[in-house]
Amino acid sequence: MATKIVYFEVSGRHEQAEFSCCDDAEDLRETFRAAAEASPNDILKLYNPKGNLINISTNLASNSPETRYKLEVVAAHCDDKVDTAAFAARLGFDMSAIENRLQALEQKVFTDGGDLPADVNEMREKIDNFKTKLEGVEHLSWLGLFKDISSGTSLQPFWDRQKSLKKSEEHNRRVFDKFMKMSQVQVTDEVRDYLRKPTFDNWQWDDPEMLILLRQMYIDLGFLTKFNIELPVLHQWLYEIYKNYNGVPFHNFKHCFMVAQMMYGLTWLIDLPSILDDLDVLILITSAICHDLDHPGYNNAYQINARTDLALRYNDISPLENHHCSVAFEILEKKHCNIFRNLTLDQFKRVREGMIRCILATDMAKHNEILHSFKGVLPNFNPQDKEQRSVFLMILIKVADISNEVRPMEVAEPWLECLLQEFFNQSDLEKLEGLPVAPFMDRDKVTKPTSQIGFIKFVLLPLFETLGQLFPVVENDIIKPVRTALQYYTDMQKALDEEKKKKEGTNDKSKQNGITNNNQTKLSV
Repeated sequence: MATKIVYFEVSGRHEQAEFSCCDDAEDLRETFRAAAEASPNDILKLYNPKGNLINISTNLASNSPETRYKLEVVAAHCDDKVDTAAFAARLGFDMSAIENRLQALEQKVFTDGGDLPADVNEMREKIDNFKTKLEGVEHLSWLGLFKDISSGTSLQPFWDRQKSLKKSEEHNRRVFDKFMKMSQVQVTDEVRDYLRKPTFDNWQWDDPEMLILLRQMYIDLGFLTKFNIELPVLHQWLYEIYKNYNGVPFHNFKHCFMVAQMMYGLTWLIDLPSILDDLDVLILITSAICHDLDHPGYNNAYQINARTDLALRYNDISPLENHHCSVAFEILEKKHCNIFRNLTLDQFKRVREGMIRCILATDMAKHNEILHSFKGVLPNFNPQDKEQRSVFLMILIKVADISNEVRPMEVAEPWLECLLQEFFNQSDLEKLEGLPVAPFMDRDKVTKPTSQIGFIKFVLLPLFETLGQLFPVVENDIIKPVRTALQYYTDMQKALDEEKKKKEGTNDKSKQNGITNNNQTKLSV
């Protein structure tokens, strides 16, 4: 019978346990419980050598004495008030208070001589199950919040043409349930620090984890305190935001998160709180989160050429960006998810004006106009000047919106694949409908390098280098990686050109040989 040895440390003691292939997860837990001399009510936690929480399951990997796991009794004797208080402080709620209320209810029913209602029995069962679940980690997706962030990209983006545009209610509910279960978990300092870096890799994280990380941005920037944002309201708002991003290849919730994360990174890199006031920073982060709400996966050119409802509604003027704004404020009209409901009227007016301005600025048709305006204020930039500050905010959200090439190639290139897939979907539809097709979106004409070289040269670098004139600190983290990306795609194009020449040369030689052979045949005849 196959067995595996697991080495671990508990209460300073070195222990080892042997498990067979027939042991189930409960057998493993009982063995660890015995080693820790823990009671049936105690809750166990197992950590790997890096300090990351891991699941006590049959998938637990064997190890060596040098790479021992660490076993801890997190909450000993849940009926003890002191230990329960410590447990409550760790998880953010008081289990003993819940149990005491339930016991009082049970006692009252018993004293009154009645039978326990089914709801009370169900509640007791749920509490017992919850205590059991705390020993596992599957339901909390701990992988995201205690992730080994040195592990690199673990997922590749995908696009299933068979999927509907809108996510199903069942899918949304699963994400919400997982998000709420995870909301009691503390994000590690390592992850919080990583969240501030432009090198952040979104492909390691699932949607509920990204919702938690968006929440963490608002917490770490002090928005909850400064603007009296209630945590349950923030949760509901984030969930509504998530629901209103569609299942399209590129302009989806993951893109929303990446733009917000880059804006958050810029906030710390440039030290925006020392330049702008708190309300401006709130406008920037919130605009980044909302900037592509309900994107249908087809750009403004398609909306206008196809005369869609959006184009008609907004008179062909930035129809998508106007729609994103509209959806953002429709969500905020719902009281239970209005994170701005405790702002003053003047504050809300300023936030609304700022968000509309920022989101409309993400229309690439306005790119040159906005960049030209920013260059004009650079020599005497004054963030206290209202107009100059407005242009600065628009530049920042534009930088965040098109910042994928700032990231490591293993993060950025999958995003390019997603973008090209969305482009190709649109050009295929335009061909079917007899509409104009943009050359940069035609699958028969576009390659990765042809799509990126011009974009980096004439859009990204001029924008980022202009920001660098004002903030030289962005040189290494923002500008240098984009120059590296330009070289990467330039080299790729050269390789493709050389391969094409070789192929053409081979074909020409084959043709020439064919002509020679043909002439020889004629002569012999």
